[in-house]
Amino acid sequence: MNSALLVNISRFLLLLAIQIIIFNNMNFFGYISPFPYVLFIILYPVNGNKSGLLIASFLLGLIMDMFSNSGGTHATACLVLAYFRPSVFKFSFGLSYEYQTIKLNDVLTPERFSFLLLSVTIHHFTMFLLEAFQFSFILDVVLRTLLSTIFTLLICIIIIYLIKPNKR
Repeated sequence: MNSALLVNISRFLLLLAIQIIIFNNMNFFGYISPFPYVLFIILYPVNGNKSGLLIASFLLGLIMDMFSNSGGTHATACLVLAYFRPSVFKFSFGLSYEYQTIKLNDVLTPERFSFLLLSVTIHHFTMFLLEAFQFSFILDVVLRTLLSTIFTLLICIIIIYLIKPNKR
C-alpha cells in the first residue's frame, strides 16, 4: 500500500473522529459551529486522484450526516467543496497550482490563507444555505457562515501547525 494512501486514510478517520467526538457537541451562541473535518478535503494531495477525492468527500459528508442527523447537508457541502477545489487552487496560487508544488502544511502564506478561507467559506455557505433552505433566512445564513468560518479557520490553522512535520 502506498504511504500517501495510508496518510489520507488515517487523516480521514482522525478528523472524522475528532469532529464527531469533540466538535459536534460545540455550538456557541447558536451561530458558531466548528467543522474542522473539512481539512481532509483541503489537505488532500494536489496531484491525487480527483474521483477518489469526490468519493471520499461524499463518504466523509455522509458519515457526518449520519452522526449529525442533518439530512444530506454535510455530504452536499463536501461534494461542492471537492468539486470547486481545483478552481480555488487556481484562484489562490495561480501558476504554482499547475506545477503541483503546493504543500499546505508549510508556513502560512497569504496564498495558503486565501485557499483555506475560500474553501471553508464555500463549505459553510453551502451547508448553512441548504440547512435554512429559505431565502428569507439569508441574513442568518450569512451571519452563521461568517462566524463559523472564522472559528473553523482558527481551529484548522491550529491543527495544521500541530501536525506539521518538523524540519531537521
